[in-house]
Amino acid sequence: MTEPPAVELLPVRRVRLTETPPPALSPRERSAMDRAWREAVLANPALFDGPVAALTGLAVQEPLGLVLSWTRATYRSRALRRVPGATAWLPSLFVSVAQPADDGRLLVGRTAPWTAAPGRWQLPGGIVEPPGPGEELDLAALRRHAARELAEETGADTVPDALALRLATRGRNGSVGVLFLAPPCPAPLLRERYADLAAAERAQGHDPEFDRITLIRSPDELSVLDGPRVDYLEPVVRHFARARA
Repeated sequence: MTEPPAVELLPVRRVRLTETPPPALSPRERSAMDRAWREAVLANPALFDGPVAALTGLAVQEPLGLVLSWTRATYRSRALRRVPGATAWLPSLFVSVAQPADDGRLLVGRTAPWTAAPGRWQLPGGIVEPPGPGEELDLAALRRHAARELAEETGADTVPDALALRLATRGRNGSVGVLFLAPPCPAPLLRERYADLAAAERAQGHDPEFDRITLIRSPDELSVLDGPRVDYLEPVVRHFARARA
């Protein structure tokens, strides 16, 4: 059996985003997409068909530049990738944050059962949403989105300008993540902020988006995590472990 291609890490210091029209869906693909979405919602009623920015292209510009083409879509469109033979599905565009402790370990979280990927270990982050009227999807918007995801998932209140653009990841299914590096934080404070966030969420009758967090020093430590891992996690952890060496 042929191994799937490895996740690609792209060092990047500049990102430009360009909006493109959505691809046309055939009636067969639209029907199959709607059917796959209904099945997904039956399996996980917490899913909602909100707006997303889907990836339509990627181009590298030297030195260390990246041009990302995107289009407006909804979560429903992601169900099309589960349909055999479908060709109009689009990869995801997302942000993630490497949040180091002061000893260099990285914070990773396990997604709660109600999320789109229950029980999966990943960095803080999420799917990019398209801008509203009069707004622009640019690097500053990605940075704000990353800071918001970090706060909502871990309780770490970091201003967007403190997040340093570090990498882009391209996964086996073509999805691209823009990864930012947060300032180091003492490990006890990271755990305290997460505990406060989780307690506040549960006090309001909600489960936090991460039902557990831990700190990882090296790829070898990933093997003890109970559950699946997002495809970029091991190469990103390896990248930062090498950077510390």
